[in-house]
Amino acid sequence: MMRVLLDSHVYIWRVSKDRRLPARIRKSIDEAEQVYVSTATIWELSIKAARGKLDPRAARTIDELGAQPFIVLPVQLKHALAVRNMPDLHRDPFDRLLVAQARTEVLRFLTVDSELSEYLDATIPA
Repeated sequence: MMRVLLDSHVYIWRVSKDRRLPARIRKSIDEAEQVYVSTATIWELSIKAARGKLDPRAARTIDELGAQPFIVLPVQLKHALAVRNMPDLHRDPFDRLLVAQARTEVLRFLTVDSELSEYLDATIPA
């Protein structure tokens, strides 16, 4: 059973049907039995939207989560604690938390960020 966690940009591209979503990642989402989106992703996107850093189409995806066939993965204490045991390969706290969630919950992490693939074998790069 394949279970996947979407990185923030993968979530936006999937929901907005953006052509930048690589076919390989699209296929992984389509074939997964469970697709997760972290509350950390919605938090990150909400901050960016409030600061005017998201285009309107991307900002709309925040409110569309409930209409999507995704499972919301809440941030738990074990996820936050797992961040401290990760090597300091990436500075973005949201990305680090998503990787920690994927590792803790044994989810394949779908991202196009090649730097994040250094954290785990379960990442599917573009």
